[in-house]
Formats: sequence, structure tokens, C-alpha cells
Amino acid sequence: MDPRFEKFQNLEWGSLTYPEKREVWLEISDIGVEEFDKMMAAQKARQDQVPKIGDNAPDFRLERLDIGKKRTGEYVKLSDLRGKSVALCFGSYT
Repeated sequence: MDPRFEKFQNLEWGSLTYPEKREVWLEISDIGVEEFDKMMAAQKARQDQVPKIGDNAPDFRLERLDIGKKRTGEYVKLSDLRGKSVALCFGSYT
């Protein structure tokens, strides 16, 4: 094991404050302070756009597949199902 990681082996990540997490990241990674701060700013900008609990789900449209997993040319839009129960199953089915 890389000696830089040994002291973090039993670390309770969830109990750390953001500044403490930042220091850990900077100590065990090969990126500098400026690059790290830039990366975190980009992540925060993405997170600000993510729907929050209670928000409406973003609309999307998907093509229906037949029983043999072949394309049908028929599409379903999430907003067309408003008021109905919807289950989403993500996976690799190719």
C-alpha cells in the first residue's frame, strides 16, 4: 500500500468537514490546490442543476423496444405519463 494512504485506512469519511476532506484529497492525490478547487467548482455547478427531492423529474423521451429487444420506432415521453405510476430500470441490456 502506498504510504500516503496508510493513515487514512480507517478514516470515517462521512464525519469529516469539507475543509478536512479537501486536505485529505490534496495529500493523497497528484493534483494541486488550484486544479482541485477548479474541479470542485465544476462539480458544485453540476450539483446545482441536479433535481432535488420533491422537484419534478426532468422530461425525457425513450424508444420502446419489442419483446425481442428490437427497436420499434415508437417513443414514450415521461411527461405523457404524469399522474401514473412509473418504474425506471437502468442497466445494460445489449
